[in-house]
Amino acid sequence: MENKNPLDILESIPNDVFDKTRPYVELIMRYNCAMLEVKTKLDVLNNQLSLVNDRNPFESINCRIKSPKSIIEKLKRKNFPLTVESIEKNLNDVAGVRVICSFPEDIYMLAHRLSSQDDINVIEVKDYIKNPKKNGYRSLHLIIEIPIFLIDEKKYMRVEVQFRTIAMDFWASLEHKVRYKKENSEHDDEIYEELKACAEEISRLDIRMQEIRNKIYKN
Repeated sequence: MENKNPLDILESIPNDVFDKTRPYVELIMRYNCAMLEVKTKLDVLNNQLSLVNDRNPFESINCRIKSPKSIIEKLKRKNFPLTVESIEKNLNDVAGVRVICSFPEDIYMLAHRLSSQDDINVIEVKDYIKNPKKNGYRSLHLIIEIPIFLIDEKKYMRVEVQFRTIAMDFWASLEHKVRYKKENSEHDDEIYEELKACAEEISRLDIRMQEIRNKIYKN
């Protein structure tokens, strides 16, 4: 019998079967370890900075590993090979950490503190706060490499870290539900403009709340 790559074989097989293939499981285990390392670093920063500043710099932190279905869809969309090796080589967001902050200033402070640590390599920065997407989406994205220590090797793995304010996350969540529940609506242009306007209002609210916070802490 021909020996095929797991992704080639399992392209149309349900996720629970895909999840049981050894090469894929080993790769996802490494991504999961890297993701948890990043979360631990952020939790440590949160605890230390809360003592220094008497407040927590972020409100919540969420972690996720991309599903097999999403991984395959992205490989296809980018015209990358459907192999386990291709996942590690070509995808930066298999492991993701989302950090929800109260204020934009906290986003940049936390991102700087994290990326300045000497065991982290910053691969890419996408600042959608200073340069929002056309639809109004705002967030700070970092692609970083972080070492994990396995039984017989040290290996760097990539993790995407997204920083958003509470308001940015609220908008992004609702935008996703509105835009993707029904595509090709006759009101697409109107909806697009409304969502963009909402994003701009939310951005102004973030700035106003930050200014109020700064006035309070100056006294």
